[in-house]
Formats: sequence, structure tokens, C-alpha cells
Amino acid sequence: MLSQRVQVDRVFHALGDPTRRAMIERLSEGPVSVSKLAKPLDITLAAVVQHLQVLEKSGLVRTEKVGRVRTCSVEPKGLSVVERWISDRRSLWEARFDRLGKLLAEPD
Repeated sequence: MLSQRVQVDRVFHALGDPTRRAMIERLSEGPVSVSKLAKPLDITLAAVVQHLQVLEKSGLVRTEKVGRVRTCSVEPKGLSVVERWISDRRSLWEARFDRLGKLLAEPD
């Protein structure tokens, strides 16, 4: 099993590219074939496949081949590792700000 840090790095890397974010946006509307996913993008089908490999490796997208058609769909659980990472940081900073607020509220 991959460490949480590696998983977080992969998701942020995958989402760091505007083309991959556009692909995720399109897939959030529902499953679609690779060729239909590629149609509105101004890149080759080979480039789309490379982007999909990054998205699959990060756990954000799942593909399934039935016959000659490969269908892509969003894997919602792929974002859970990043949600946990952000939540942990948010909790840490909220606690720090609470302590700072109490310190600043103390009379001189």
C-alpha cells in the first residue's frame, strides 16, 4: 500500500495540470469513452491517454474496457486522501489561531 504522502503527492500532481482538471470536470458529468473525452480537447488522442494514465495512477479516474471501447469515470474516493490531508492542516491552524486569539484577548 502506498504511503499517504505519496498518494497526496499523486493527486496534487494530477490536479496540477489544466488539461487533467478539464478532463475531471467533463467526467464529473458521467462516464464517457476516451474518444468522446478527447473530442473537445485540443490535444492528440495519445496525449489524452497519457493524461488518463496520470489520473488513474492518482486514483481520481477509473477506466474500463468493454470490447473496443474504453470508458472513463471519476473515482470519488480518489479525493478522500486529499480531503483528509487538508482537514488535518485546517485543524492544526484553527487550533493555533484559537490559542493566538486567547493570548491576544488577555488583558495586558
